[in-house]
Amino acid sequence: MTLHISSRLMATAALGALMLAAVPATAKEKAATAPAAETTAKPEIGDFGFDLTGMDKTAQPGDDFYAYANGTWAKNTQIPADKSNYGMFTALADLSQTRTREILDVAKGDPSSMIGRAYSSYLDAAAVEAKGLAPIQPWLNKVRAVDKPGLAALLAEADRSGIQHFFGGFVGQDDKNPDVYIYTMFQGGIGMPDRDFYLKDGERNAKLQAAYLKHLENALTLAGEKDAAPRAKAIYDFEKQVATVHWDKNDSSDATKAYNKMTVAELAKAAPGFDWQAFIRGIGVNEDSILVSQPSAFTGEAKLLADAPIGVIRDALLVRSLDGFSGVLPDAVAQEAFSFYGTALSGTPQMQERWKRAVDFTTNNMGEAVGKDYVAKYFPPETKAAMDVLVKNVLAALDTRIGNLTWMQPGTKVKAKKKLANFTTKVGYPDRWKDYSKLEIRGDDLFGNQLRANQFAHDDNVSRLGGPIRRWEWGMTPMTVNAYANFGMNEIVFPAAILQPPFFDPHADAAVNYGGIGAVIGHEISHHFDDQGAKYDETGKLADWWTPADVAAFEAAGKALIAQYDAYEVLPGEKLDGTFTLGENIGDLAGLTIAYDAYKKSLGGKEAPVIDGLTGDQRFFLGWAQVWRRNYREQNLSQRITTDPHSPSIQRTWVSRNLDPWYKAYQIKQGQKLYLEPKDRVRIW
Repeated sequence: MTLHISSRLMATAALGALMLAAVPATAKEKAATAPAAETTAKPEIGDFGFDLTGMDKTAQPGDDFYAYANGTWAKNTQIPADKSNYGMFTALADLSQTRTREILDVAKGDPSSMIGRAYSSYLDAAAVEAKGLAPIQPWLNKVRAVDKPGLAALLAEADRSGIQHFFGGFVGQDDKNPDVYIYTMFQGGIGMPDRDFYLKDGERNAKLQAAYLKHLENALTLAGEKDAAPRAKAIYDFEKQVATVHWDKNDSSDATKAYNKMTVAELAKAAPGFDWQAFIRGIGVNEDSILVSQPSAFTGEAKLLADAPIGVIRDALLVRSLDGFSGVLPDAVAQEAFSFYGTALSGTPQMQERWKRAVDFTTNNMGEAVGKDYVAKYFPPETKAAMDVLVKNVLAALDTRIGNLTWMQPGTKVKAKKKLANFTTKVGYPDRWKDYSKLEIRGDDLFGNQLRANQFAHDDNVSRLGGPIRRWEWGMTPMTVNAYANFGMNEIVFPAAILQPPFFDPHADAAVNYGGIGAVIGHEISHHFDDQGAKYDETGKLADWWTPADVAAFEAAGKALIAQYDAYEVLPGEKLDGTFTLGENIGDLAGLTIAYDAYKKSLGGKEAPVIDGLTGDQRFFLGWAQVWRRNYREQNLSQRITTDPHSPSIQRTWVSRNLDPWYKAYQIKQGQKLYLEPKDRVRIW
């Protein structure tokens, strides 16, 4: 559902919010009663915040709750040609994009406006075409001339310029010392999203491999290279070798396995064949201690780089360079990159219009500069005030649940409550905006703008080393339809753009709001207690603070949830990986459970009214189902099964089958497809 962050790992999903300083909200605060909506204000969706016309009442809730709540919507909704999927997240993203365009259309008329110049430079397609590859040619020539002794220095320059290569890295909190920043490295070197695309058989993978090979050939041709076909095959064969030494996604996602601190000298000894000292110093990291997420992968990659012909390495970097800057180069380059990454991989027929890409370019590189104007125009104070109440109620609900757990030891409960009480909640927007004054943006230099923005972001990230933790920073812009949990900061964050219908409407029925944004809040909170987040204590430190009995009970419940999701066949022959999606599935299960408790408490002991023939509990679960309305192109859905730690929307909706109140609300009977015996319903928090 959402993004969760540690200093070593980022895993994404979707939601959004707006502006406010970081607001500490503790579970010790009393649950507040949600403010009543004004009698004259109506919800944006339907009579009470839910779109009844999207339901399919011929479907039985107990057989397919997603179809019951969303079937007619799914049947009647077409995926736009520039989308790989379409649903509530994308609808809000489109709205955010349109609103941002209005802001930028005004700004582009002001020569003193940085965001206006950036936006204008992207819109000027004629200038981009006229320059051709001239802006990137000096870099391509550097790549063509590199030799093995100079490779480390070149890769350091590529890193600073935003070009992905054979490994990557960033400066973040040290998981075991969260008051200190450290440089973390992770495996790289493949152009497809995951090792499985190279190593697993099957008709779909075979087609993707052929399409990728063709992309490599086309990219080399666009770069002006001859004999592109055999050279493309050599790149592919090299990348397949790299894929064989990569850690798989489950090991890479394990916070404990991925925490490997070593000195640069120790890395050089463990992964000989590459000048690690030159590379790490070249990117501006002068600390001796670093974190290496997948040590054996670095050992393997260093050997492969040492053994590979320099021509293959050069060619791989030529392709990576064009792909990395494809959006700011002539249309032939952009279309080629899109043909694989957009169409072959995700099934999207056509690229977005240029104005949409111009908006994304500006917000991706100067998001908080745009965010100031967005917040002022589109984030009403009443939304923040109502959101604060919801967050307090959901936090209080989890605090109560922790106290009532039968599987957790008393001492661990004390520590869990302490962690919850130490949460920081950020809603809407940062209280301290990023300073872009050192970033040079020209109205007639799109490629240069992207290059300088990449270098600015890199230098800003590296400058964290040796300094205090920037607790005011946000990992998303106000315009982002998403939310996240940050383990090291012990915080939950909700950007402005998610705090809109169908997720949240101050004038909608409380049941729908709690089933929507309430469950999202619960999801983000519970990430701090999921299979990875639970490894971090109340200070954000990766530490063992559970007893062996707690761990055993928690893992047993996790195994049951893994088995439940392993059984879901999303496409013919393609099942979910319950281990890979475990953290997000725990987030959905816990989030919905906690939000239900918070909703019931918000009623103050009264019965919820019946609206349009629906009880409060029925509306609560419909609110949950509504936010997951989404149609996928088949290629996109298949890719997500391999690369996305979130389950698809249908299966996310089905998590309700583990909650007893859902059975009572819809009179679910034994024998129906989603029915679980009470003993088989997974209960964690």
